[in-house]
Amino acid sequence: MFHSTTNKNLIHWIEECATLCVPQNIVWCDGSEEEQNVLIKSMTDQGELISLNPDHFPSSYLYRSHPNDVARDESKTFICCEHKSDSGPTNNWMSPQQAEQSIKPLFQNCMKQRTMYIIPYVMGPIDSPFSKVGIQITDSPYIVINMNIMARVGNDALKKLGNSHDYVKGMHGLGTLDPNQRFIAHFTESNTIWSINSGYGGNALLSKKCFALRLASVMGKNEGWLAEHMLILGIRTPENKQHYVVAALPSSCGKTNLAMLQPPYSIKGYEITTVGDDIAWLRFDDQGVLRAINPEAGFFGVAPGTNTTTNPNAMNMIHRNTIFTNVGLTDNRCPWWEGMSEPPETAIDWQGTTWTPNNNTCAAHPNSRYTTPLTECPTLATTWDDPQGVPISAIIFGGRRAKLTPLIYQAYSWNHGVFIGATMASETTAAATTPVGTIRRDPMAMRPFCGYHIGDYFNHWLDFGKNNQSPPVFAVNWFRTNDNGQFLWPGFGENFRVLQWIIERCEGIAEAQETPIGMIPYASDIFAEDLNVPHSIQQELLSVTPTHWLNECEDIDIFFQTVGSSLPSALIQEHQSLKGRLKNALL
Repeated sequence: MFHSTTNKNLIHWIEECATLCVPQNIVWCDGSEEEQNVLIKSMTDQGELISLNPDHFPSSYLYRSHPNDVARDESKTFICCEHKSDSGPTNNWMSPQQAEQSIKPLFQNCMKQRTMYIIPYVMGPIDSPFSKVGIQITDSPYIVINMNIMARVGNDALKKLGNSHDYVKGMHGLGTLDPNQRFIAHFTESNTIWSINSGYGGNALLSKKCFALRLASVMGKNEGWLAEHMLILGIRTPENKQHYVVAALPSSCGKTNLAMLQPPYSIKGYEITTVGDDIAWLRFDDQGVLRAINPEAGFFGVAPGTNTTTNPNAMNMIHRNTIFTNVGLTDNRCPWWEGMSEPPETAIDWQGTTWTPNNNTCAAHPNSRYTTPLTECPTLATTWDDPQGVPISAIIFGGRRAKLTPLIYQAYSWNHGVFIGATMASETTAAATTPVGTIRRDPMAMRPFCGYHIGDYFNHWLDFGKNNQSPPVFAVNWFRTNDNGQFLWPGFGENFRVLQWIIERCEGIAEAQETPIGMIPYASDIFAEDLNVPHSIQQELLSVTPTHWLNECEDIDIFFQTVGSSLPSALIQEHQSLKGRLKNALL
């Protein structure tokens, strides 16, 4: 059991886990290329990984998970704190004592005849004062090879930790994969995570949603910063002005596409760079400037729908050094998924059976994934691992709304922006086990990931921006449709036109017109002649219908009632102001 740490607290915890899980072997991971290659070869030899065509996808592999273990399972995800009221209405709660009784026994002997891997890792740039250390144990080599991509794994993490007790303890076991005994438990008062009976990344890559969002959100509340479900995007203007924006969108709503956006050919002189596509840790610096770091080191992206039109940079990136999960496999051993290209005549589907386009099934699971290092991204910003983070010019909230929400609008103030984020609603997708297409409130795209009471979270947001140089807040909706269900906005690279208006608003260049819900652009600032969007569609994309929004206000009332007494009075005031503006618009 070789390791390079003298941290007695860490060694004692590892010994406790080993005594509970009873592994046959214990291996300390160093995150090296040699380690990665050894694990991949072992998994390939045992048939757990399939080597892809080296001429088209060098150093890339396919993994198939159990059919009952293909997405984040929110119904099995718990916040374990002493007082139920601290977890709030949006989380499943379990007391630490109950977790000890109901979950801990499931780990007993769960690694018998298996290897326990110990993964030390850092979330954020190694040298950043804002980074955090975690230790994950797991009996899944699939999780190890993914963690080696998604986090900064190895002895640097142990050096950064030293003899401190300040680290996140993550214990993961594959168990039997019985969904009825599946638990993902977050002990927010002791920085501990338990995950059992799942091998899916969202449930078992404990550095990701579990640490970097659920636990980190609580750390942020206690320490004065924010852990958010946000991409970080760089925009350099033709005048050589550098801006960065963060954007919160629910899973499968285009975060990765936006993070790697390629501007339309007709728009010259702008450069888009990528800092991250999923998670941002935000804090104000000593000068009151909002800064963000990406705590991750890789992409865990949704494959279906990714293609050379929607995200050409991602398609370039994933052609090497990538682990694909639950995609289809063509006859020449290349990955394929719905929306990637024309369907192959035959393939092997994500469950390992023969598939043709005539099947009434998908070749790839709707939540199939790719795991790729950030360093493979062709648009990666040179500042992606800046220890101080990048300065943020604007905050964007978004979601899927077929009707109601216009393409883009700007909040009137910081409190109004927090209200917009707090009342976000979106149609659900295949990234979670909830029914697809359901409209649900997803505040700041954090509903599944906020580790404490959502009302206290809103209060933290309000206080966070109160005495600082708070950037402007915007809301976007790429998904508005006509009566036939067809998207009105072309999306993808054309989304840059909206970003361009946002940056020009930040620079004080672009004008805006007031509406009851916020400030929207003039059509001429978005719809250039080369875009070829009919005038009637332009009007519909930017339209605000007060009667529809008053109905939305009724639904917001219902949501706010679920928040209870912790709902900030400032948000109640913003809601009343919105109703007043809407009613005045009808006069």
